[in-house]
Amino acid sequence: MPAIASDPARPRRFRWTVRLRLTLTYGALFLVSGAGLLAITYVLVAARKPQYLITKRDGAPAVGQPLPEGLPTPGKEQREEMLQQLLTQSVIALAIMAAVSVALGWLMAGRALRPVSAMTDKARRISDDNLHERLAVTGPDDELKDLGDTFDDLLGRLDTAFSAQQRFVANASHELRTPLTLQRAMLEVALADPKADARSLRQVCERVLAAGEQQEHLIEALLTLARGRRGLSRREPVELAELTGKLLPEREDGRAAVERHLEEARTAGDPRLIEPLVTNLVGNAVRHNVPGGWVRVSTGTVAGRSVLRVVNSGPHIPYERIGRLFQPFQRYEERTGGPEGQGLGLSIVAAVARAHGAPVTARPGPEGGLDITVAFAAPE
Repeated sequence: MPAIASDPARPRRFRWTVRLRLTLTYGALFLVSGAGLLAITYVLVAARKPQYLITKRDGAPAVGQPLPEGLPTPGKEQREEMLQQLLTQSVIALAIMAAVSVALGWLMAGRALRPVSAMTDKARRISDDNLHERLAVTGPDDELKDLGDTFDDLLGRLDTAFSAQQRFVANASHELRTPLTLQRAMLEVALADPKADARSLRQVCERVLAAGEQQEHLIEALLTLARGRRGLSRREPVELAELTGKLLPEREDGRAAVERHLEEARTAGDPRLIEPLVTNLVGNAVRHNVPGGWVRVSTGTVAGRSVLRVVNSGPHIPYERIGRLFQPFQRYEERTGGPEGQGLGLSIVAAVARAHGAPVTARPGPEGGLDITVAFAAPE
């Protein structure tokens, strides 16, 4: 293979690193404080009046007394020379100690920032293929360890999100492929039958249309889930009691009796998203029920929040299994229901509620089934 000329190495740009800034800060602080100490010392020494040994006429010495007024000051030149020498030597000592402080500041800054360099190297090696790895910062319980632990928590959430996304894509592909495979198989069987007549072909076409309708419902549910996870594009006043009343079935369909207790409950949000939330909650309660069961739908105001509550009868569901039902394509094995369920109903409810900042509370119902409450914020 011909050799490919590499780009010439670019000159490394000078960087004002944290270590360099800390070092210069340490050095500047030491230099300023040292200069201040030198100035104060020099002023105090220069302002002090010289003390002399004076002998009185009676021969008794008087130690440490200032020279009387009018007498010439002895040793004035020597004193000025000593002050100049003090200043010169102090400046030299200050310069030496400033250089030492800069060197020590560089070493100490590097030692203090060593965990940051280690975290940076580990973070650069982490990608979407190894999100399970962690920084695992060791050492004293200080701000740097808190930063590393926070970054590890972030990696954990990203790992969970990536895993959930991969499962969602795999499950969605499977759910979309199943109707297509069924349609293809029915058409191939019908075309391979030499004795097929118009009646049999019509039956095959009806089954193909039914499979296509199921696929259409699945795609619509996926789009609703995506809109709910994207968040709110608009917010307007919504009356939960009125909206819920319009969406409840007018008559019983023979599967479960729907009881309604609708009181005024005002909130603000996107009605295009709240409608599928109500529809999926009620539809899920009706679908996953027992023969002769019931569904209770109520709205009202509790603790300053507008509440939508749906309770149904049905098979008993352990409390520890309820959380999984709010994940896409998760079904409880013992729950009954027709083939129209896609396993997306409660996940749509959770996504829409999260977009509206409405907590969802779910617990086992008093007679089996689920007791689900969505608490919307009251309008401002």
